[in-house]
Amino acid sequence: MTSSTEFRYPYGRQERYHLQHIHLFAQNLEQTLAFYQRWFDGEVMWDGLYGGARNVFMRIGIGALHFYDQAPRDMQANAFHHLGMQVVGLQDLYERMRAAGLHLPNPIRESAGGGYFMVQAPDRVLIEAFEPGPEREPQVQAYYGYA
Repeated sequence: MTSSTEFRYPYGRQERYHLQHIHLFAQNLEQTLAFYQRWFDGEVMWDGLYGGARNVFMRIGIGALHFYDQAPRDMQANAFHHLGMQVVGLQDLYERMRAAGLHLPNPIRESAGGGYFMVQAPDRVLIEAFEPGPEREPQVQAYYGYA
């Protein structure tokens, strides 16, 4: 641990706090990894033991997911709602998922020139796949990485 005068700032930024990853249980880790690799170009960055269990760290764009190789303890007992996956080419992803037989309960919902749809990943993880529209406010555009 470093002292407060020796901070190391990640991502080349001076902010002290960053949401770095979401950690999920995986009932079938190989199936879960394959899902995120196929549909969101997930890249396994590390696979090993951590805290007494197999953990896999996966990079997706500038974000990260961590997985425990163990079934969810209680599918109804947490505050997690969904993962937001920002994509380029939302319509293309929707069509590929539909052609592959994934359950897509609703069509793409349009919003401010962009849109989103929901899809369920392994272990009942709900994903919102979205593409921000160009009609959003400038501060929202910046939030999504458009400067």
